[in-house]
Amino acid sequence: MACQSNSFARKRIETFPRISLGMFPTPLHRLERLSRHINRNVYIKRDDLSGLALGGNKVRKLEFLLADAVNKGCDTVITTGGAQSNHAVLTAACCNKLGLSPFLVLKRRGVYGMKGNLIINALQNANVRFADFDDYSRVYEKIDELAAELRLSGKNPYVIPVGGSVPLGCLGYVLCALEISLQMKETRPDHIVCCTGSGGMHAGIALGAKIFFEGTKVTGIGVSDDPFEETVFGLMKQTAALLNVPCDIKASDVRLHFCFGEGYAVPSKEGMAAVKLMASTEGILLDPVYTGKAFAGFLQLCENGEIKENENVLFVHSGGAGALFAVLEQYPDYI
Repeated sequence: MACQSNSFARKRIETFPRISLGMFPTPLHRLERLSRHINRNVYIKRDDLSGLALGGNKVRKLEFLLADAVNKGCDTVITTGGAQSNHAVLTAACCNKLGLSPFLVLKRRGVYGMKGNLIINALQNANVRFADFDDYSRVYEKIDELAAELRLSGKNPYVIPVGGSVPLGCLGYVLCALEISLQMKETRPDHIVCCTGSGGMHAGIALGAKIFFEGTKVTGIGVSDDPFEETVFGLMKQTAALLNVPCDIKASDVRLHFCFGEGYAVPSKEGMAAVKLMASTEGILLDPVYTGKAFAGFLQLCENGEIKENENVLFVHSGGAGALFAVLEQYPDYI
């Protein structure tokens, strides 16, 4: 059942403070050569062209989250992610645009030398601290310590969880679904495929699809073995509650296909083949951590018949170019 009254949902979203940070709407177009190659009508939503730093999906979330920070009188923002986190680098970029001080508590895992996104963080004068833990609960303990330290120095910090994947951040991707519905008014998507890395983009698009064009399938490609079924379902329900939109959200609304290879942030054979296919047919760069694996999962859905021949299918490009060179320098055999 669709969420009731998409006009009501649009009006409700407009009541939340939002700061314009990105260049929206991002382009959406058909991939002509790739469509012929795999016998599907493939469209791409270029959220890698969102405008700040090297672009990416997190800008949509940050428009709501940083508006909240500003309204609460915060002058400092703390967030977290992996060493090559796209979310972290875009948080720093958006903070600089608003005159807020960015602090990034990053996991010392994967590629953490002065490469890729860490170079961009340095150029942006972001204050980077490393946490040598796998468990995010321990990382958040370090964030709590940092926040207390900043308060003692007279700062007023605002903490954004990993990926900005909280209901307020998810509003950015409910709005993206509206944007897609307007851009594809004449060619409604049968299927939308996106990356699922922390769950917020997937949850926002899936909820937005129920509101603005029910009947379109939304599948997230899990790039790690996290329990995304539970995470995305919870975020969809919480975001609908935040909007106060009556919506029949069921566990079956969360469609997932996992394609993470040997593990998170480790390039995979399938992922790199997908990166090369996109680059060689359309001249578009994906990355080996998120979008490459997401597109590999997209191709698997075509192969197993989940995405049928001649369906109109939209792939959401969420960014990640900064990590492409850093990760592949460490794994040259995948090039």
